[in-house]
Amino acid sequence: MDASRPARVLIVDDDRALRRLALDVLADAGHELLEAPDGARALQLLRERPVDVVVSDLRMPALDGLQLLAATRKLPDPPVVVLLTAFGSVPQAVEAMRLGAFDFMEKPLPSPAALRRTVERALRERRAERPAGPEAGGTESDFGLVAGPAMKPVLALVRAVAPRDTTVLVTGESGTGKELVARAIHGASRRSAGPFVAVNSAAIPEHLIESELFGHEKGAFTGAVAARAGVFEAAAGGTVFLDEVGELPAAAQAKLLRVLQERTVTRLGAVRTLDVDFRLIAATHRDLEALVRQGRFREDLYYRIAVLPLALPPLRERPEDVAPLVATFLRELEPARAVEVTPAAWERLRRHRWPGNVRELRNTVERALVLSGGGALEPQHLQLEAAAVGPPPEAGTASTLREMERRAILEALEAAGGNRKAAAERLGISLRTLQYRLKEYGLAGRGDG
Repeated sequence: MDASRPARVLIVDDDRALRRLALDVLADAGHELLEAPDGARALQLLRERPVDVVVSDLRMPALDGLQLLAATRKLPDPPVVVLLTAFGSVPQAVEAMRLGAFDFMEKPLPSPAALRRTVERALRERRAERPAGPEAGGTESDFGLVAGPAMKPVLALVRAVAPRDTTVLVTGESGTGKELVARAIHGASRRSAGPFVAVNSAAIPEHLIESELFGHEKGAFTGAVAARAGVFEAAAGGTVFLDEVGELPAAAQAKLLRVLQERTVTRLGAVRTLDVDFRLIAATHRDLEALVRQGRFREDLYYRIAVLPLALPPLRERPEDVAPLVATFLRELEPARAVEVTPAAWERLRRHRWPGNVRELRNTVERALVLSGGGALEPQHLQLEAAAVGPPPEAGTASTLREMERRAILEALEAAGGNRKAAAERLGISLRTLQYRLKEYGLAGRGDG
């Protein structure tokens, strides 16, 4: 924070009366006060000038409070954000924590003094120059992937392997996002300016797969009316993403092994070989080691492609990512409006087991948007099978945002065996923010201190 200017506070609320009330409450504190009627206008102001503290309503048209919070984390000098809401829910509370919200205040405000105190605490946090970036929390990593605790090891591997040309084998159930991870590796690599060529081995008829992968010359087979480059040639200087590699027939496996060993390719019907320059990222939902034992996949090829295995967890093992994924899909599918998801619909989303993983979740959101007719998303719009729904939530679930956050912190500490640093990582927030929360909720004696 620049000590040469007064603190700058931005109030964001689509209710003009509430916005003026907040401005009046803070008027005597000597701060420079700005206002915006919605998140889109607020983001425009934030891009024009640095702001120290943003006090924003959660529900707004065009760009809601959570979307605004996520956008602020990408600014060169992100402000401290306080959220105001009259509608509390577990997914919103957890998502806001992960995105780095400093505090929640429920409307109606308990008192004008409470708002003043919260803003002053936020300014003290700002003056302490809280670190930005992944340590400050966030559901999206710098690779554009939603990253709750279960995905942190995956992102660490992506970060480590991206700068190298190491061959990667991405494994995981169908729909877990294997191609997204492959694109993230490519995008962070020295080959990012080159092509990303994706091919699904299971989607190509067996008699055409060698032509698709290695190319062919004119007249090489019936229907080959012109010469054609294969994917390894097409990916020159870039990355080949070979999905469902376990479905390759034996002949194609042998040729792929030779391409990887010699970095040359021979088109069908050709005599001469061509040098190829590519990085391979393979993927499969199958157990390749089991296929090797059964004699259905070459052992030497397996060791060529599994230089760095990268396993993606299914969505049922990362339930904390459901809410931010839904928010991401809503922004992609309905960029022009803020879509309301009712508490009952959130509960149905939370309890679903997601056998189709992230792909099923995205399809569910898209279907619900169509069926809702432009209104709020209700449980009936989701059309989720009851058989794939888990047990009901525990009785006595916390109902206020502060209770939800306190409960989430206690659960993280318990899961981390009292280790505060590990608990902060599970929550996706900085250690300093966790320590502040523990003190705020009278839990300072919890954890390893």
